[in-house]
Amino acid sequence: MHVILIPGFWLTADSWGPIADAIRGAGHIAHPLTLPGLHKHDAHRENVTLADQVTDVVKVIDSLIGPSANTNDNENDNGGRTTVVIVAHSGGGPIAHAVADARPTALARIIYVDTVPLPPGMPINDELPVVDGEIPLPEWSIFGDEDLVDLTDELREYFRKIAIPQPARVASDPQSLSNPERFKVPSTVICCEFPGSQLQEWMSAGAPFATEIAQLEDLELVDLPTGHWPQFTKPQELATAIVAALYRS
Repeated sequence: MHVILIPGFWLTADSWGPIADAIRGAGHIAHPLTLPGLHKHDAHRENVTLADQVTDVVKVIDSLIGPSANTNDNENDNGGRTTVVIVAHSGGGPIAHAVADARPTALARIIYVDTVPLPPGMPINDELPVVDGEIPLPEWSIFGDEDLVDLTDELREYFRKIAIPQPARVASDPQSLSNPERFKVPSTVICCEFPGSQLQEWMSAGAPFATEIAQLEDLELVDLPTGHWPQFTKPQELATAIVAALYRS
């Protein structure tokens, strides 16, 4: 099974280190990604768009299963062929969902790590402070207390050391979706900041950000109580939850 790992804002492929190792240890092929605009700290990223990052992931999928990726002939592991699963953290979640919109039958599952798919027209986060066309990792006071659970001073220092400024347009561009087949992709949400029961309440109440996830036809919620960056705060527990979801794919 091919597992594509999409990092959240400010993070590169390296942020998936222990998780990618666990996925490989379970017999799968891990593809941790660094998205456009995040390869170098001093990169020119002011013109990198949300669509650019979505396209980059689609190209990876097409390289794995070929140009027939949007047909019903896609291969899967059970038949001796290729299965693709996406694992996406934080701001990577809406990117993964846009990829499902483009290649719905290419995916066996999307595993959302403390994130959800967003509806058409909604940006990922257009409230983050922008500096010269990019978003540096903000001061910790910008984040809610629930974000920072278990993120020790040592982990905060490490995170800030490795953080790459986020292209501003990726955060502010509206989500573009048009294919209803995206709702058929089996999905797992690993709930960290808030339990799955809270997400269920938001879905039932029709919260704007939850209208898309409420339409998924095959959805499971898995609780992993910690802050917004479980790959740092609880990497072993996160790896276990992801590998368990892969077995259901």
